[in-house]
Amino acid sequence: MTNLADRPNSPRGDRRRRQLVDAGVALLGDEGWPGVSTRAVAERAGTNPGLIHYHFGGLAGLHEAVFRQATDLIVGPMVAELLAAPDERAALETMRSLLPRAPSDGPGTRLAAELIVGAMRDPALGAVLRDGLRQARVLIADRLRLLHPDWPRARLVGAATLITGAIDGVMLHRMIDGDLPVADALSAAEDLLEGRE
Repeated sequence: MTNLADRPNSPRGDRRRRQLVDAGVALLGDEGWPGVSTRAVAERAGTNPGLIHYHFGGLAGLHEAVFRQATDLIVGPMVAELLAAPDERAALETMRSLLPRAPSDGPGTRLAAELIVGAMRDPALGAVLRDGLRQARVLIADRLRLLHPDWPRARLVGAATLITGAIDGVMLHRMIDGDLPVADALSAAEDLLEGRE
């Protein structure tokens, strides 16, 4: 049996893989994991179901690729915006502008919910999410190290963990409660940052 990693890449093969993953992400947002079947993805991509086995080794491999892409779509932009902020106050302003713009009942919300469901049900998908969150924490800790070179490593790691946990928590609560007082939460965080009572 040929190892998928040993297969040569070609521009056409890369395009086909992207096409299949994009179709899977679209189905995940529309129908959840039950809708991301071999037949449905192939049909949505306008291709042969056998290509899923060829490119991904089967449905489980496709699910992992779809999960990675959906995670990048949900988590990537938020982390990128936070990393671009010049300091913590600017990061809070970024959060203040980003969170209210994300609809609590839109396709991004469905994708985020399906990522959590998939990670809880499938250990392989859970490992993908775990690795993605770990990478986000590393990037945030590295950014904090530039802002606070005197902080010990444990403080950097701890702060990065709190930041990612707070973002995930607020996003999850907002999915459940569209009226979540996000502005009040961010104002409270700003008060804590400023040391105000």
